[in-house]
Amino acid sequence: MSKVILTHEVTGLGSAGDVVDVKNGYARNYLVPQGFAIAWSRGGEKQVEQIKAARAARELHTVEQAQDLKAKLEATKVKLVVKAGREGRLFGSVKTGDVADAVKAAGIGELDKRKIELPNAIKVVGDHEATVRLHDDLSAVITLQVVAAK
Repeated sequence: MSKVILTHEVTGLGSAGDVVDVKNGYARNYLVPQGFAIAWSRGGEKQVEQIKAARAARELHTVEQAQDLKAKLEATKVKLVVKAGREGRLFGSVKTGDVADAVKAAGIGELDKRKIELPNAIKVVGDHEATVRLHDDLSAVITLQVVAAK
């Protein structure tokens, strides 16, 4: 088992700044090369504090703000205009950054693309859903309306 410091949120493992024990291969082959974690060391405590401070600055400050944003997100269909072929298949797929940009363009608010989870790759036009982690125990489900650009 290896101790690592998470630099990004990893679903099912922890948030940025957490020190977690993972299997050696998982840390060596996935977390560290992808930039999701760094090896733990005694001098890493300063880095943990910096990562947690940066995470706190990015997070919504109160549960009330998160609940207000959740209500706005769930009440609105977010429209994404993308390039698509004749049968409705997209050229590429919709990424979490595209969803964050569409939410911002709709005037709902700003979302961190790392907090958005797409259950399946969106490769066709139509209505799809995405989940956004707004606070520790609070998530919102966004309805995405993917339409072809003309």
